[in-house]
Amino acid sequence: MKRIVILGAGTAGTMMANKLARALPESAWAITVVDRDDVHVYQPGLLFIPFGDYRESQILRSRRALFDPRVDVRLCGIERIEPDKNQVALGDGSKVTYDILIVATGSRILPEQTPGLANEGWRKTAFDFYTVEGAKALAATLDGFKGGRFVVNVVEMPIKCPVAPLELLFLADAYFTKRGIRDKVEITYATPLVGAFTRPICSGLLGNMLEKRNISIVADFNTSEVVGEKKLLKSFDGRDVPYDLLVSIPLHSGADVIAKSGMGDAGGWFPTHKHTLQSKHFRNVFALGDATDLPASKAGAVAHFQADVLLENLLRFIDEREVLPAFDGHANCFIETGFGKAMLIDFNYETEPLPGRFPLPGVGPFTLLEESAVNHWGKLAFKWVYWNQLLPGKELPLDHRMLMAGKWS
Repeated sequence: MKRIVILGAGTAGTMMANKLARALPESAWAITVVDRDDVHVYQPGLLFIPFGDYRESQILRSRRALFDPRVDVRLCGIERIEPDKNQVALGDGSKVTYDILIVATGSRILPEQTPGLANEGWRKTAFDFYTVEGAKALAATLDGFKGGRFVVNVVEMPIKCPVAPLELLFLADAYFTKRGIRDKVEITYATPLVGAFTRPICSGLLGNMLEKRNISIVADFNTSEVVGEKKLLKSFDGRDVPYDLLVSIPLHSGADVIAKSGMGDAGGWFPTHKHTLQSKHFRNVFALGDATDLPASKAGAVAHFQADVLLENLLRFIDEREVLPAFDGHANCFIETGFGKAMLIDFNYETEPLPGRFPLPGVGPFTLLEESAVNHWGKLAFKWVYWNQLLPGKELPLDHRMLMAGKWS
């Protein structure tokens, strides 16, 4: 019997395992998934915890419970990958061999890599919200926040879900307004980008939205250190941003095992062909999700579109046919904008986010590059879709390619 080993039981790895369990004959292929623990986090829900809209219990589930029964789930961690031997050394001292390896090890945050960030004031006046612990600590502090300088800082790109920092800003504006203290809070966004977002058209629109909400942008800000005792954010060019409450989106990297195995680039990301999702260096290794070095958003929707492409390419690879360059970098993201509204953007490697209707041309129900209550409810409804459709690997009525129907310049 041949074996597919999937490293990582997050969004990408779980989807991929369940899709393969449906597609491959059980008599011929074994599917093994490896991760470190039995806790699956619904990461889009982390955004809502600081404002009391979600509880921790609403975004956590057992990893094992999310897999097809034929998938062998091993929760012992990954020590290293040995591609020359087609095997993986596991955290419990055992080894598992593979015919095909899928890297879905995701990304991690490294606050300790920014001088001072994880020292004085960490989880007291400086927080992350990309972890359960960070989001919960921020929620407790926000509850007693009476006013002052509220700063959101992206240390360096790339990051998971590039729109999440913007969503936090919009939701903070609404939160402080509802509490009646918005006039006592100065909100600032310090970013290494030249504007609010990575794509020019969308960046201009989002920048105007921030300006209308009296949220200032400090652009081209490359964080050098955090001086916790002085509540000061510093940049390499000498600029300082003072804060009373700092929310940091720390430096991101690929999983430690990728670096330890000598298979990553300088940032720890896994080198992957941008259209086929095949490894650039190992013919029987593929990758998807946040682990890759692709110039695409590190977000669940992107992993979903990649999984559709990768399933087809794995089946072609098994049949000894050429894999197809079918992934176009498609990303589809809801952006919470506060006060019960959200925006939706749809783009890929080559095409900017454009206005229009999605997914049905001219009908919607979602609007692109435009705030609406329907978009907000779509974002909230996605949690049900995630647990019940996406992770089980079921077919969704969305093309993995970005389509131009329903969009206009």
